Amino acid sequence: MNVILEVKDLMLFYENALAVNNVSLTVNEGLIVGVFGSNSAGKSSLMLCISGIILDVKKKEEMKGGERITLTGEIKYRGEDILTIEPSKRAKKGIILCPERRLIFPESSAIENLRMGGYLATKTQAKKTLEYVFNLFPELVKLKRRAGGFLSGGEQQMLAIGRALMAQPKLLLLDEPLLGLAPAIEVRLAKAVKSIKEETGITVVVSEQYARPVLPIVDYAYVLENGGLVAEGTGNELLENPDVKEAYFGL
Repeated sequence: MNVILEVKDLMLFYENALAVNNVSLTVNEGLIVGVFGSNSAGKSSLMLCISGIILDVKKKEEMKGGERITLTGEIKYRGEDILTIEPSKRAKKGIILCPERRLIFPESSAIENLRMGGYLATKTQAKKTLEYVFNLFPELVKLKRRAGGFLSGGEQQMLAIGRALMAQPKLLLLDEPLLGLAPAIEVRLAKAVKSIKEETGITVVVSEQYARPVLPIVDYAYVLENGGLVAEGTGNELLENPDVKEAYFGL
């Protein structure tokens, strides 16, 4: 099995606060890998590092004289060290982040949001992917002319995932996609993520605070606490660990 992503000894500091503490993980191609942990465990910071968006944040902070951000370690994508490669170039390589809290364009219609996501796609790719998104989330078909801001939380999350798919990801990063959603929608979206892997072969890294809905679909998972790794294994292996089960999975 090919390794698509390898993170080694990654550390991220905001001034003197340690957000990611010596994290190493491996993601094999074509799998769903979970990153679980409580609020402020470092999940979103890790996603920002992998996507490269942390470099933009760092640049903005430097320009306004804000907090100093320091990043060290290795992030390899298909064997290439991308730690210092800007996020737009990572996106062109196929690393696409679907951010926490969705961040859709609220004044644009659902179809406009999706088309904006397809800026890296050819016309043929965009057409084919749009059809796939509407098959994956048929709820969006009747809502495609509605402004994103008028969609429900679950519909917005479907739209955000669809927009990320339009960017032609090879490595799809989903940062807390179930945040604040009803249990039925959590199950619906977890099934959709599994379908994406099975139907497209896209590799998925999904972070979640509340692991229960996601655990059945992951092939492998890592647990973060205070920025550092405290456990890893298959879903079953983690469920057999009573400490992990109680502390992180709400079981």
